[in-house]
Amino acid sequence: MVKVYDATGQVLGRLASVIAKQLLNGEQVSVVYAERAIISGNKNATNAYFLAKADKKHQTGGKHKGPFVRRLPDRIVSHTIRGMLPFKKPHGREAFRRLKVYAGLPEGTDTSKVLVLEKSKKLGKLKKQTSVLAVSQRLGAKNLDVLKVIGENK
Repeated sequence: MVKVYDATGQVLGRLASVIAKQLLNGEQVSVVYAERAIISGNKNATNAYFLAKADKKHQTGGKHKGPFVRRLPDRIVSHTIRGMLPFKKPHGREAFRRLKVYAGLPEGTDTSKVLVLEKSKKLGKLKKQTSVLAVSQRLGAKNLDVLKVIGENK
């Protein structure tokens, strides 16, 4: 059975650690609305962190040699979860294969079975925060206007 989590208003690190633990226990996990996850901390410092990662591409031999920067919201969330798994070992790779991350809500998803982690929900309590969508826009991701339209309809 697949567990489906809603990332709306969830602190990204807390959500990722819970999901990584479940993946290592052998469960299949899907995350929806990845663009609505929250990154806690100063907005300028968060943007500087991700932009510094993107700038390393020019220092290490060009765009073909990497490191390859995740710009889309679902890729940022999945890469954060991957960082909490032992990805270089076979059981970590198998766990990562059981993960699906979606920006928005994919068609055919039963919304009654979407779970929300209450212990990682800190939307109103954080003074310094930014959304994954805002970081994605700052990194230069394309076609994010589609996600905004999806968010307004639901």
